[in-house]
Amino acid sequence: MITDVPGIRVGHWTGTGTGVTVVLTPAGCIGAGEVRGGAPATREGALLQYGSLVHQVDAVVFTGGSAFGLAACDGVMAFLEERGQGFPTPAGPVPIVVGAAIFDLVASGGLRPGPAEGRAAAEAAARGEPLATGGVGVGRGATVGKWRGPEFGVAGGVGSRSVTDGDVVVGALAAVNAAGDVIGADGSMLAGSHAPPDDRPFPTLYGATNTTLVVVATNARFSKPECLLVSQSAHDGFARALRPAHTRGDGDLAVTLATGDVDASLDVVREQAAEAVASAIRDAVSSPAPAVRGPA
Repeated sequence: MITDVPGIRVGHWTGTGTGVTVVLTPAGCIGAGEVRGGAPATREGALLQYGSLVHQVDAVVFTGGSAFGLAACDGVMAFLEERGQGFPTPAGPVPIVVGAAIFDLVASGGLRPGPAEGRAAAEAAARGEPLATGGVGVGRGATVGKWRGPEFGVAGGVGSRSVTDGDVVVGALAAVNAAGDVIGADGSMLAGSHAPPDDRPFPTLYGATNTTLVVVATNARFSKPECLLVSQSAHDGFARALRPAHTRGDGDLAVTLATGDVDASLDVVREQAAEAVASAIRDAVSSPAPAVRGPA
């Protein structure tokens, strides 16, 4: 899993129909990312772009509750501030917390995580609890296969996989709430729309209520521009495992974190990232832990 990367820790807070998943990084971790979906709900997304002053990322928060749920990041910032982690400023360290949300307000009956829930997920990550997948954390209210109508969707979830090559580890964590279907490596549909064959794709009321969020972590020593290239390759993993991917109704985001422990080939890691992401997306719908599909 992504926690095979030394120093990367992941924790969940799981509620009724919604949840939060937090990735904590070691000090000095470099991060960059890219959005390719048309409907992102993000916080500090500009810091992930090439050319920004800040290169480090202290935590990544994936939350339910649509844009309302981004308030969970406040709890993670407070948690990290108490630990003295963040970008140095004359007023003290400012934690760099990247956040992104999925739309699960229907599944949760309108519930959305806040600062307390974000902090709880961060505390779980700090304790080093084993990483669960499926309908937990941000995956609690996730659904997939909605591109032919949301009423034909099925449970999504959160998944994780890693690739190890010598001393280099590349791991991925995916929160899968996609409009598209999840496709196996053999081309079969693992989870997706159960609409009748003659049902029209992308109905009129198809809205910006979907997304797949991914974190790629590696112990490789990369600069911020190199992390951006890995994030671009991570999106190849979306296309391998989701059909369709990167629609206007998805907020598809890939963030890459490099802890800087070992030297590695950038091009090799880019391909490993694509494969880890595809496998993590598939893992999200392969866990026995179910996500919810309606108000609880």
